[in-house]
Amino acid sequence: MLPLAITMGCPAGIGPEIILKYCSSTTSNDIPIVIVGDINVLEYYAEKLEINFFFSPWTPGKKLSQTKKTIPVYETSKLAKDSIVPGIFSKETSIAMAEAIVLSQQGIQDGIFCGMCTCPISKESLQLSGHHYPGHTEMLAALCNVESQVMMMAGDTLKVTLATVHCAISEIPSLLSSDSLLKLFQTTYQSLQKDFNIHHPRIAVAALNPHAGEAGMFGDEEQRLILPTMKRAAAMDIPLQGPFPPDTIFFKAARGEYDLVICMYHDQGLIPFKLIHFDDGVNVTLGLPIVRTSVDHGTAYDIAGQGVASPSSLQAAIKMAYSICINRNKA
Repeated sequence: MLPLAITMGCPAGIGPEIILKYCSSTTSNDIPIVIVGDINVLEYYAEKLEINFFFSPWTPGKKLSQTKKTIPVYETSKLAKDSIVPGIFSKETSIAMAEAIVLSQQGIQDGIFCGMCTCPISKESLQLSGHHYPGHTEMLAALCNVESQVMMMAGDTLKVTLATVHCAISEIPSLLSSDSLLKLFQTTYQSLQKDFNIHHPRIAVAALNPHAGEAGMFGDEEQRLILPTMKRAAAMDIPLQGPFPPDTIFFKAARGEYDLVICMYHDQGLIPFKLIHFDDGVNVTLGLPIVRTSVDHGTAYDIAGQGVASPSSLQAAIKMAYSICINRNKA
C-alpha cells in the first residue's frame, strides 16, 4: 500500500504540533505516512516543544524510514524559521499551507500517495494564499474537477452526512431540492458500502422541522420534498428510513440502531456528533475521486505552540483514511 499524505495545515496553527504528537504515539508506525509540508516548520515546533525528531526529506519511490525518531517529509515549501509565529499567519505561511494541499492532491493522482489526511487551516489564511475557496473541501473539489461533494462526520458511535453546510438557517429550505437530496442519498449509501465495508447500511433521515413537521403543522418540507425523494431513492434500491424527528433519531443512532443519520443542516448533525465525538471525530469528504479525511477541529491559534493541543482527532482521521484506502483497494 502506498503511504498516506498528511498535510501540515497552517504553520501558525496546531497542525505541526499534533503531527509531532501523533508521530510520538505508540501506534504511529502501524500506518505508512509522509508529512507534506515544510521541514523548517516542523523543526521549529519540535525545538519549541522539546520533541526530539529527525526530519528526513522524502521523494516518491524512496523507502520509508522505519525508525521511531525519523519523520519522512515531502517538502513543498521552505519557510524561514523566523517567519513562523504561533497564532499569527502571514501571506508566506498561507501560501506554504495551500501548496501542501495542492501537491498532496496531485500526489494522489500521480500514484505517489494512497490518500490524504489534512491538518487544520483557516478560511482567512486560505484567502490570503490566493486560493479563493470557502474552505478545504471546496478547494479539493475544484482541484479534482468535481462539482459537488458531501461532508460526513464520522466516529465509532455516530456518523452523519449533511444536506447543507455553511449557510444561514433562513436559507436552508430554499437550498434543499429533490435532486440534491437524491445525490446525497446515493453518495452516502455508496460510501458506507465501499468506504466503510457496510454491505447493507441502515440509514436514517432526519426531518427538517420539529416533530417531522407534525403532518404539515410546523412545515411541509417532509411531505412535499423529503418523503418523495426518499421514494425516488427506494426505486434505485437505496433503502432509507424516516424522516424522523431530530430530537430522537440521534439517540437511536448512537445506540446502534442506525449506521448513519442524514441531516438537513450543519448544526442539526454536528451538535449531537460533537457531544459524542468532540475529541476523536473525523471529517470525511465524500464524492471525490480521492480519499480525504480531516481533523474535526480548527487551527486553534489561541493555543498554538503551547504544547497543549490533542492529537486524538488526527490519530482517528489517519486511521480512518487508511482504512478507507484499503477498502477501496479491495472493491
